[in-house]
This record gives sequence, structure tokens and C-alpha cells, in this order.
Amino acid sequence: MADSDNYRQFLDNLSETVGAVKSNDPQLYTKYNVKRGLRNADGTGVVVGMTRVGDVRGYHTEDGEKIPEEGRLFYRGYDVYDIVNAAQAEGRFGFEECCFLLLTGHLPNKDELNEVKDYLGNHRYLPFGFTEDMIMKAPSRNIMNKIARSVMAAYSYDDNPDDTSISNVLRQSLNLIAQLPTMAAYSYQAKSYYFDNKSLVIHTPNPELSTSENFLAMIRPSSEYTRQEAELLDLCMMLHAEHGGGNNSSFTMRVVSSTGTDTYAAVASAINSLKGPKHGGANHKVMAMVENIKENVSDIGDEDEVYQYILKILRGEAFDGTGLVYGMGHAVYTLSDPRAVMLKEKAEELSLVTGFHKEFMLYNLIEKLTPKAMAELRGRDVIICANVDLYSGFVYSMLDIPPELYTPLFAIARLPGWCAHRIEELNVDPRIIRPAYKNVGGTKRYVVLSARN
Repeated sequence: MADSDNYRQFLDNLSETVGAVKSNDPQLYTKYNVKRGLRNADGTGVVVGMTRVGDVRGYHTEDGEKIPEEGRLFYRGYDVYDIVNAAQAEGRFGFEECCFLLLTGHLPNKDELNEVKDYLGNHRYLPFGFTEDMIMKAPSRNIMNKIARSVMAAYSYDDNPDDTSISNVLRQSLNLIAQLPTMAAYSYQAKSYYFDNKSLVIHTPNPELSTSENFLAMIRPSSEYTRQEAELLDLCMMLHAEHGGGNNSSFTMRVVSSTGTDTYAAVASAINSLKGPKHGGANHKVMAMVENIKENVSDIGDEDEVYQYILKILRGEAFDGTGLVYGMGHAVYTLSDPRAVMLKEKAEELSLVTGFHKEFMLYNLIEKLTPKAMAELRGRDVIICANVDLYSGFVYSMLDIPPELYTPLFAIARLPGWCAHRIEELNVDPRIIRPAYKNVGGTKRYVVLSARN
């Protein structure tokens, strides 16, 4: 114990020394024209590359001024509205079509769609011994941590892991798209068994089922789900499959891929990027905020009472004190986030069936009242829209998906987009991404050890 206390004191002293090093003066960023966070002064992203994979539009520019417009999202040039609406009109699951489109650049015909569905369905199984050795013997409380480790471990089961030819990377990408839902489901079951004292339930994937159906079947002890539930999860996955190359995890995928490393290392890096609460965990914050509102507002259907509490949140007097209304606002979208628009519609439909409609109306009030409250506090009109995170966590909760699987589901859905960006990075411009940092620390004269205090 004494030895442990000594080390603790050493670490505390070391931390104080590190903490004493002053952070950079914010004015230095302006002085040296440093694009902090790879953002321009007007909040737009610094253009560092070109892509044909996806596009996010929320405004256009006229005479150097940003003009807000309704948000649009494109996969390989196709409007996501059209992709989603076609799948729903034809009564089929659409995530697999998105996978094919993002990876290949063209819409599949019927035979191609059946082939990719067959391939994914028959490659969901994990290698022999993988579940026991890589997941059950080293469970984790954090599923994102576990799936990142599982992806890295998959390298050892690949007979040709380091080949970065497009054909081999495509094979690895499809295999991981098929297997990541299984890894996540089994990691959750291991966590539930070892840390939550629940029964261990491991279901074998069904090659005849879609990705969303398989996932629901694998995480539920009974394996039962409704068609409506599977369709809503499929919609969530379609809407999260890609979001341009500028988001943190997709950019991470491209940065790591530019070094020439293997697919498993690149995908694990993207997963670890998404694990950060500033990127993939926003819907958790939304859920926590809504619970806080429900605890402190006597009538969540009273518009004025909800409005007054939103004002308190924005002033930093309620919830977590940050002054943020989570689920509102986006770096690109201005008037609307198309993902939120489509998800909101289906969320309301399911809320009427599941008995959550009153809670849905609270989310609707948050979306309606936040711009008004921000305008009141700032003394001017504010253009801000709901983003997809406002409704995604609510949808997952209605689907009875555990909160610890929200971000892993994001990773499962985004994997096709990540892999498409990796293939493009390897195929189009194989140059290592190497940014520059301005050193503002100056120089110092070295002091020999015997002369130091």
C-alpha cells in the first residue's frame, strides 16, 4: 500500500508539473492564421481533399456570404431521400444497397443486390474460436473498446492482411461490414454476463436476414422483433452510412489509410475516433438532457414550461452547465438535417405504437422552441435545426436497444462509408497526409544534470 501511495504522489506531482505548462495563447491562432480544428474563421471546414463518396449540403455561398438552405445528403451523387424512399416503397431493407453503392460507386441491379446480400449474410459468422478467445476471455464494459480490439484481432485470422490492392481491401471491407454487427452483439452479451450478472445468450447469425434483422435477433434473448422495428433500425443505418469526408472518423480513416497500413488498423482507428464523446456519443447527451427535462418540468406537454427550462439550459443554469441544447445545431446543416427529418417521421409512427408519443412530443418541442429561446438570449434571429442525434437515441430507446450499443451501432452503420473513403484514398491519391504545426515554444539552452535544481 505504501509503495502504491508513493507512486500516486509521484503521479500527482508529475501532473502538476505538466499542468503548469501554459496552453497556447488563443491570440496566437489568429496571429499565425492557424486553422484550429481544421476550421476556417467563419466555421466552414478547411478543404484538404476531394471525394466522390458523399456530399453534405446545408448552405451555399453568394459574394462570400453563407446563404442557408434545406439540408441535403448525397451518397455517390444520389440523394439519400431517393435511396430511402425507394427502399421503403418497395418494402425492402436498404442498408445493403447503401453498402454496395458506397463501395462501388454505382447502384446495384437486382442480381448485384442479391449477390451482396448473399455475401454479407454468409460472412457474418466469426472465425472458429474468435468469440471465445477474443471476446469472452477479455470482456469490456465499453463496447466501442471491445469492437475496436476485435477488429484489430481479425488481422490475425486473415491469410492476406497487408495487401492494399483494391480487390483485397474490398474483400476485407465486405467481411468487416458483415462481421462487425456480430462482434458488437457478442461483445454486448459478454459485457452483460460478466459485468451486469445477466444470462449469457449467444445467437448464431441467420444468413437469410438483413443486417438490421440480424442485429436485433442477436442482442435479444428471445431473438424476436417486429418488421416495423427492423425497418426503423434499417433506416437509422442507411442515414448513418456516410456523411462526407470531413467528419472526424472518416478523416481519421483517410489519414491512417494514407500511410499504407492494413484495413484492420485503419478501421480500428476510425472506431476509436468515433468513440470520443464529441463525435459518436452525442445521442447519449440528448437522452440525458431529456431525462433531466422530464425530472424538472412538471408537465412536459406545457410549451411555456418547457420553453422556460430550455432558457435555463442555454444560460448554463440547468442540466450540465455547458449552455448547450444537445441535438440542436450542425456544422453544415442550417435550415434542416435531412437525416433528422426522415428519422423524426418514422419515430412518431413508432411512438404511437409503443406508447411513447407524449415523449416524442417533448423532442418535438425541443426542436421547435430552441431557436426561439436562443434568439431571445442573443437578441437576434438564430438559424439552427435539429440534427440526427436529437431523434436517434429516442428511436433506439423505443427499439429497446441498450444505451451502450448506441455508438457501436453508429460504427456499424458508418463502416461502409469509412471503407469507401479508404478505397478512394488508396486508389486516387496515394500520398501520406502530413499537416503542419507551428511551434510557439521557442528554444532553450540545455542544462547539464548536475546544474539543475
